[in-house]
Amino acid sequence: MEPSIPNIELQTEAAQAGESAARSFAGVSFDALVSLDASIVKVWRLKTGIFLGVLALAVLIWDILNAFQPDRSLPFGVWSLTAALSAGSIAFWVPPLRYRYWGYELRDEELLLVRGIFNRVHTIIPLRRIQHLDVSQDIFEREFDVAKLIVHTAGTRSSDVILPGLQQDIAESLRDEMKQFITDQAL
Repeated sequence: MEPSIPNIELQTEAAQAGESAARSFAGVSFDALVSLDASIVKVWRLKTGIFLGVLALAVLIWDILNAFQPDRSLPFGVWSLTAALSAGSIAFWVPPLRYRYWGYELRDEELLLVRGIFNRVHTIIPLRRIQHLDVSQDIFEREFDVAKLIVHTAGTRSSDVILPGLQQDIAESLRDEMKQFITDQAL
């Protein structure tokens, strides 16, 4: 029996397949989907930073109010510093990950949304089930010229689906294209 020599080409292909499998799920690759506008990362960082900053401020207030407790286990400022550093690192690192794992595709009769850092969620919205569509911007999104498309569908559970991080004109063109499909189906 001859010794088996590993086929390097097969190993390289397997490694590439494993790498692409990390960016795909259930036959849908993130590379094949349309990405959100990159400005949404700044919006998400800003919103996350404000929310976590308020929590870090609450920890600081708690730390100040308990500064002179005799049974204090850690010196003053340790909890506050830990909360501030955690808030800053989460606000810096999580939004780019959210952006990387968010994609959409408008197909002939459905809208596909794929998202999730740890838990991948595939949402398929049949266009014939859409009740109405909204294009919305909050104050932060307006500053960075991004919008979200809100799709209201028939049903009670998860009847509002939000597609964030679109340029204003792209959100409006998606809305108009889906509206055209709905009106064509009604005739």
